[in-house]
Amino acid sequence: MNYREESLKKHAQWRGKIEVSCRVPVSCKEELGVAYTPGVAEPCLAIHDDIEKSFELTRRWNTVPVITDGTAILGLGDIGPEAGMPVMEGKCALFKAYGDVDAFPICIKSKDTEEIIRTIKLISGSFGGINLEDISAPRCFEIERRLLEELDIPVFHDDQHGTAIVVSAALLNALKLSGKQPGEVKAVVNGAGAAGIAISRFLLDIGIRHLTVCDKAGIICDSDEFNAPQRELAKLINPEGRRGTLADALRGADVFVGVSVAGVVSKEMVRSMAKDPIIFPMANPVSEISYDDAIEAGAFIVGTGSSAYPNQINNVLVFPGLFRGALDARARTVNREMLIAAARGLQQCVSSEQLSREYILPYAWDKKAHEAVAAAVRQAAIDSGVSKLYSK
Repeated sequence: MNYREESLKKHAQWRGKIEVSCRVPVSCKEELGVAYTPGVAEPCLAIHDDIEKSFELTRRWNTVPVITDGTAILGLGDIGPEAGMPVMEGKCALFKAYGDVDAFPICIKSKDTEEIIRTIKLISGSFGGINLEDISAPRCFEIERRLLEELDIPVFHDDQHGTAIVVSAALLNALKLSGKQPGEVKAVVNGAGAAGIAISRFLLDIGIRHLTVCDKAGIICDSDEFNAPQRELAKLINPEGRRGTLADALRGADVFVGVSVAGVVSKEMVRSMAKDPIIFPMANPVSEISYDDAIEAGAFIVGTGSSAYPNQINNVLVFPGLFRGALDARARTVNREMLIAAARGLQQCVSSEQLSREYILPYAWDKKAHEAVAAAVRQAAIDSGVSKLYSK
């Protein structure tokens, strides 16, 4: 199938992938009086007295906006908020299909960090959580940081943390299959934008000790040629200030994770890696090295962002369940414990009997995987003390 041609045709037929449906009857005087005026005054007054009642008397408890400014849409870059709508609608459809979360696309016509933060804060009272999407680095870091500090509902940047969680789950299972331990392997991440930095920090959280991160200027270090988030990461992983190219970094490495651009990894570079390397080239729409070339060059396990090959590494496995769990716990935030729980929950969805070189993650449509992530995140929210409904 030519997915692009078929998608354009279907979008013209669908005229939108989501819609609003009415949950209550409003077909007579009595029904209208209860759902709307005059009866609706009573829940309004109850919420006025206690804002937390908005989670009990409205759909707020199950509602999330998918917010973008259109600056980092898929692999297309800065194409604008309106052009990002098909992606945001698709995300909303996945929220509903896999997490039963009511999600709405919100596309903001501004690239001003303060204006975006203020806009989201102003509308936050309508939602149980905030999903940030396709906002370019480094602004996305500041937007998420400020919203986490200033709102008392979960805020989650899927391009960062959703990607980091699914990559980490895939890597833990790949290492299990290869017989290697996280603390022993040398890993290389190429691409030091939002996803690459989040993945790198998360790999440290799951026990990777030897980590090199590259960007277009080479191995990142604490130097003026790199931005502030890259330099902060470099202080953690490259205190000695090593420099070099991606090819230099890959020599002797056990793991490659790519969230960069097409074609930057050659067969020769894969052959220079350690025995049985794990290769995750995830650039879209064309990966850093093709699946077939990576296998031919000696890769032990290959995972890409494409459904055309085994081991699709897709963050659709994360965000529906993560928000389901956070909303069910009525979490005040999304913390590190919840993120790690999501990764572990996803990893454990593949049993030892199922685990193979071509099956290191559940399929994106596996509802049991989404349920497992939701349960793990909900429990982590309770255990870490950020649930408004439950205590440990």
